[in-house]
Amino acid sequence: MSQTHLLDGLNEAQHRAVVSEHAPLCILAGAGSGKTRVLTRRIAHRIEQGSADPRHVLAITFTRKAAGELTKRLNQLGVRDRVATGTFHSVAFNQLRQYWVEQGISAPTLTQSKLRILMPLVAQRQSGAQPSVGPGTAVQASDLASEIEWAKARLIKPDQYVDAVTAIGRKPPLGAEAMADLYRRYEADKRRRGIVDFDDLLVLTAEAMETDREFAARQRWRFRHLFVDEFQDVNPAQARLLDGWLGLLDSPMVLPVTGGPDQFESDRLEPDDGSDEVSAGAITSAVDLCVVGDPNQSIYAWNGADPRFLSSFQRRFPSGGLVRLEDNYRSSPQILTVADAVLGLGARQSRPLRPNRNDGDLPTISAYPSDIEEARGIARLLRERHNGRVAWKHMAILTRTNAQLVLFEEALRAAGIPHRVRGGMAFLQQPEVLRTLSMLNDGPSGIPLTGRLNDLEEMAGELRDEVEEGSAGLGVPERIDQIEAVIRLAHEYLGVEPHGSTAGFLAWVHGAITSASDEPDRAGDVVELATFHRAKGLEWPVVFVAGLERGYVPIGNADDAAGRAEEQRLLYVAVTRAERELHCSWAKSRTFGSRTTARSASYWLENIEAAIRSLEIDCSADWQTILRDMKERVNAAKAANMSGAPGTKRATIEVGSKADPGLYERLKAWRTAESRHSGLPAFTVLHDTSLAAIAEARPSTLVELGSVPGVGTVKVTRYGDALLGIIRDTPVRPLAGARRPA
Repeated sequence: MSQTHLLDGLNEAQHRAVVSEHAPLCILAGAGSGKTRVLTRRIAHRIEQGSADPRHVLAITFTRKAAGELTKRLNQLGVRDRVATGTFHSVAFNQLRQYWVEQGISAPTLTQSKLRILMPLVAQRQSGAQPSVGPGTAVQASDLASEIEWAKARLIKPDQYVDAVTAIGRKPPLGAEAMADLYRRYEADKRRRGIVDFDDLLVLTAEAMETDREFAARQRWRFRHLFVDEFQDVNPAQARLLDGWLGLLDSPMVLPVTGGPDQFESDRLEPDDGSDEVSAGAITSAVDLCVVGDPNQSIYAWNGADPRFLSSFQRRFPSGGLVRLEDNYRSSPQILTVADAVLGLGARQSRPLRPNRNDGDLPTISAYPSDIEEARGIARLLRERHNGRVAWKHMAILTRTNAQLVLFEEALRAAGIPHRVRGGMAFLQQPEVLRTLSMLNDGPSGIPLTGRLNDLEEMAGELRDEVEEGSAGLGVPERIDQIEAVIRLAHEYLGVEPHGSTAGFLAWVHGAITSASDEPDRAGDVVELATFHRAKGLEWPVVFVAGLERGYVPIGNADDAAGRAEEQRLLYVAVTRAERELHCSWAKSRTFGSRTTARSASYWLENIEAAIRSLEIDCSADWQTILRDMKERVNAAKAANMSGAPGTKRATIEVGSKADPGLYERLKAWRTAESRHSGLPAFTVLHDTSLAAIAEARPSTLVELGSVPGVGTVKVTRYGDALLGIIRDTPVRPLAGARRPA
């Protein structure tokens, strides 16, 4: 491919990113802005121009799949010589093996799992019992492994662990002292047995370059042009290794233990006052490094990643360059308005994205009476869209946790909708699910299920209490979800077999959950089910973002400002997966095992609702002004409701369980006519749930109509008189036996 072709089809910012001669260069690439396209074309352009030798290029990605995609695209761009691509870990492992051979060192064994080492240590510590965080709380070995991974990613050694977690208020799965002791013995046992884990690969490679200058020089000669994707996800261990490859180990980037991300302020990374003075630790020599990232999509701080490596780039490399990619080519203007509202002013780390797609459907918010009805309702909507010729593979359901997906698996299976769980971690493969089923199976084969189920419910209740009290460690809320999902399935089984045995339940649950795998794949034409984290980097025309309740969004243990900010960015990632349609939903009640609990909507749904209302007025309307007006109305309504003044009506009309079916049908007929007359989609005129709410409440004034959920001032102005006329002209029909419209 010629140089001209490499620049074809690029917008102005993309063109600057590809041809920029700045070294280093930071590319801030917003969601859907074409970052992979720009990164691969920049590499190809550098090679075409002769400013980069393909034999000395290293492109770092965070997954093997992304590395493969990068290689594929470079080949399509005509890069004949193979460019080295890989993850931090894979490149480090290759270099270490060379180093061990050169030094005559017997290579240690690379363990695939920390659990093989940790589980005997846990057993030794508690004489066969699991360690505990508090009364009745069992700790998974996988939780301990994750905590060690976090510490090593942050370059925290065992003797530094207690001070580090205390400084940031982190709640480890064990007490800090006990966790530090276990971490220390884990490291000692590895050394004794001649074993290294994946985290060691990064640290050992960096140490080899620090202590062996000749080895370091060979690595820097081998890789002279470095490109790093998803730079917002770099952790301190990876940053240290990158410094080694760049020859910067003598002046490493050191971040404070606490503190939030910084804002980018300019398009040139130079001192603001124009002087020659730069911050401490700044690199003033040329470094052939190009990084691509998006601070708004930084969602892995829980695992050690630190977005400040990206946001501090300008201070460290004051002579470098910065290009912003702010044109979004994935999502409709309506979806981007919602995405901007999700971030709001506080969490946003860059300017709002500019849409480049045609108008799409208005995003929706649905509140379902229960989690089961939410799953079934979304299954119906998927079927409707498929009947409207939307392929299954063009639709996805996204939730915050894996456990939330279980209900959707069941609902889609019951509806005959082909589906798969993204990431390959199906329900029965979840660590806590395996452990819970093993606990149930621990006894004679014919033992009644009810007895063991009572024990399991008691344990889940104690865990839930600890979460509500704030004393639970990291990972406990997700584990509870998995335990309670097993309990709910057990009750479902007992509904069919009241006297069923534990063995019978285990056979039933394996058959029920795995039956979906027997469905034909339809050449990949399946609805995707994924967590917000798993969905990153993917996109679908139609996306359902479900389970938007407090305790999930944000997750229950996000109890500080940094944690909530990351949860906000995570919701932003989920929303920006949608191309044409976005549907948000939550459940007013959720069943945990045998216990049903009332739920509250995520407070970010207020922002989304304000954005949707602004879109109903005009795409350029200010959602923040509407949000303020909404809150003022809610506060006024609360004050009126609490006043108890004679004759004062409740300002907000509650939606009941039934709607007048005759009125509902007349409202639908009016909406169809209005849709044809105005050229707007029917649900944009008024959503089904709003029509049902009107048919239930039968408001008699414009003020009451404006208080019906989903209506509001704009729709009252447009349609109020017509709607009130229909209500007056429709006699009340008996509700006995009436069924609420779906």
